[in-house]
Amino acid sequence: MYELFFGTLIVFLIFVAPIWIIAHYVTRWRTAKVLSAEDEKMLAELWDLAPRMESRINTLERILDAEAPDWRKQV
Repeated sequence: MYELFFGTLIVFLIFVAPIWIIAHYVTRWRTAKVLSAEDEKMLAELWDLAPRMESRINTLERILDAEAPDWRKQV
């Protein structure tokens, strides 16, 4: 009776459990590679905001160039 129980347990631990664990984490890794809808929305917003930020930075640099020509050397 105990031999059958331990034999089944050993087969499970050697063959079934590792395959089960590997399959579990493979599916986790695959789902982690895909962006969620919320992440895609945030990425789209950032993509839309980037040109505005670049324009603001360029404007600030022009103002600083006019008012303090040596500001780039101080940084």
